[in-house]
Order: sequence, then structure tokens, then C-alpha cells
Amino acid sequence: MNRAVLFATVLIVATAGARWASGAELEPGTFITKTNAAKVGNLVSPGNYVLVRQGMDMKIVPTKDYDWPAPYKSSTEQYSPQVRLGPNGDLENYRAGLPFPMIDPNDPHIAQKIMWNFQLGPSYSDDLDAQDVEIANYAPGHSGTPWSVYHIGHLAVYRNIGREEVAPVPTDEDGDTGIMQRIALGPIIVPIEPPFWQTPWMSFVWYRYTDPLRSDLVWSSMNYSYTNWPGPYIGPPDYLTGNSFFGNFDLQSLFGFAGRFQDFDFKFLGEKDVLAVVHATSLPARSCEADGGRTICPEDWEMRHVYVIEADARRPGRFADIPPIARRILYIDSQGWFITASDQYDHAGNLWKTLAIFNTVRDREYPNSKAAVYSFDRLFPTAMVDEDVQSGYSTILFTPAPDRPQHDTWFINQGIISQRWIVPQRFSTFREYFY
Repeated sequence: MNRAVLFATVLIVATAGARWASGAELEPGTFITKTNAAKVGNLVSPGNYVLVRQGMDMKIVPTKDYDWPAPYKSSTEQYSPQVRLGPNGDLENYRAGLPFPMIDPNDPHIAQKIMWNFQLGPSYSDDLDAQDVEIANYAPGHSGTPWSVYHIGHLAVYRNIGREEVAPVPTDEDGDTGIMQRIALGPIIVPIEPPFWQTPWMSFVWYRYTDPLRSDLVWSSMNYSYTNWPGPYIGPPDYLTGNSFFGNFDLQSLFGFAGRFQDFDFKFLGEKDVLAVVHATSLPARSCEADGGRTICPEDWEMRHVYVIEADARRPGRFADIPPIARRILYIDSQGWFITASDQYDHAGNLWKTLAIFNTVRDREYPNSKAAVYSFDRLFPTAMVDEDVQSGYSTILFTPAPDRPQHDTWFINQGIISQRWIVPQRFSTFREYFY
């Protein structure tokens, strides 16, 4: 099969799967509340079902396709036939586009290939800058008032491989540093009572390397002590293994999953049709009145065909007294290759946390957008709910914050972020550690 025929086949299969799912079990127009939550019991993850039963209202709508950006389609057709998995599960001969457009359920390496498709999916390929981000933490029974709120200036990413739209493409060698991706998160304004001469803040810079045997390098910086932290104290913060004083939020849950592949064993659990938010109507996202603000609702949910992947952590957290997330179940959209939901389990095998991820697809954030207008539709994440289903405490990552004046906050593949922008020196003096 030549490349053009192969690629056309992939698109037909993905589109047909999404359209087929739209007719499954629930009629569009159905409104789900906690009183009729049983109707979606087998159409959401077990953790997301907990959210529905506690009051996360859902409006069921017809399934819509998510069409890939044109440059990404072209790169997939051109480069995917040469891509292979290396002996350590790393990519060989990858240039750009989707690494593995043809997924065979009988392939013994299917889980690893699906994870690479997620990592290098069509949502963004070069760089992104999400501005005016907010992390809000909610407690059960507190009527929608968060007990802490963090305001974040930038969530920025720069990729050195798989580049599509901003030179250099498809690879930025960056002086042969071996860096695959850089992430910056900050400045993060910390909600504690500051001395009168300073505003408490912190930041992170995170490098990931193409060498599968090389650890991530992370810098963290803060200008305060967390001894006066007002929230529940659970011990030293481990931002990368599921515990921090961001409430429930941990950096490995960015975009649904941001773990280093070599730290996990991946298992393919099968395919499934589930409800997910892909074409959200609310931007910014709105916290849910029906459950005390702990999730996002009401919002449009549509049937999506997903791959279900189990990610088992290979090693414990860096602090002995904090249990990391032992197992994650990831629901990965088979058309857009983004995570729609994730359930997270502790070492006793109990459901601990659940992620519900909210997206919308459009060519600009707002009808009057002027700074970021695209020639094709983009996937814009609007929010991620991270709830501890054991305690009822919930964290929402709003992208963007709901109370800011309406303006462009998502800049995707526009060259705004460079590798020189994401360096620890930009955010003051950092503490360096390997992960």
C-alpha cells in the first residue's frame, strides 16, 4: 500500500469510528444529572462516573470530527512509513507527524505506539504558550468557593522534534543538546499571606531528552517558605509523582499524562466508546454549581472512540512518606490522540483520583480574537478536573482563568516560545534536580 492510500485509509477509519460512536446508546439532547447518572455508568471511566453521581451535569450532543491541521497530515503521510520502535521503546527514524497511523490490536507493542501517538499528536507540534492559567482547589460542602487559588502567568512548551510550522522544521537540533522538549510553568502566584515587601511565587522549568536512558532535568524556584500553607499538609511536596500543595494537581498529569515513558510499563486494555468533551461551548470553562464547583458543568459531551492504556509506575516517589500514583488508566482519543480522562490508583489498588479533561475545537478562542487566528481548527484545552475521589477534594486547572477579561490566551505553533525562552535563568535562581 503506497503512502497516500495508507493515509487515506487511516483518516477514513478514524472518522468512521467517531461517527459510529455518535449513535451509541444515548440520544443527543439527553441531559444527565446525578439523578439519572446510571445512564452513563458504562460510558465514562469509573472515576468520571463518581463525578457525575456527585453532580457533574452533562449535555449529550452529536459527535463531531476533529480534523488534523494540514501540515500534520502531510508530515504523517511523508514520514510515518519509516518510523520504528527502538529496543528501549524509543522512536527510530521519526521526523514529524503521527508516528504510527496504522494501529493493529494484535501488535505486541501497541501500547507503546499509542503512547507515542499521544505524545506527538496533532494538537500542537512546535510550541505553545497558554497564558492566564489558574489552579483552583475546592473542598466538598463549600458551595463553590475555592479554598486556594493559584494564578499562573505561562504554561509554555517548546518541542525540538516533530516540528511542522515554525522554522526550524522538522527538527531543532539546538546545538546537539539532546533535548526533546522543554516546559515552563510560572510565575505561579502562591496564595499565602506574604510579607509586605514581596509577593510569594514559584516556577518550574522541565527538560526532557531524546535519549531514553537520560533522566528528566527539572528546576524549581520559590521565594517563600510553605510553612504557612493554609491547606491540608501531607508532607514534603513531590510535584512529579502525584502530591503537591497545588491541591491534587501534579506535573505528571499535565495534558492528561506527562510522565517519562521509561518510568512506566504500558499495557493495552482495549478499545471503548466513551463520552468526552471535545467541542466545549464554554470558554473560559465554568465551574459546576450542581456539585459545589468541584468540576465543570454543564458542558457538551459526545461519544468518542478511545484506546484504553494502563500505565504502571516502575519506581516509588522521591519521598518515602508520600505514595506516588501507582497505576493510571488513560483514555486516548483514537482520532485526535489526546487524553479525555484518566483514573489513578494507589498501591492498594484503590481508585484514588480521576481526571476529566475538557477541550474545544475552533479556529480562534473568541469571535473577536485578533492575535491568534488560525487557517484551520485547533484543539484548545479549556479545563482539567483532578478530583481525589477518596476525600472529595478537587482541583481544577482552568486554561484560561474564568474571571479574567476576555482576550487571547492560547498561542499554538506561532513561534512565541523559543528554546531560549524556557531556561531556568529566566525565572531567577533555581534548585536543580534529576527525575
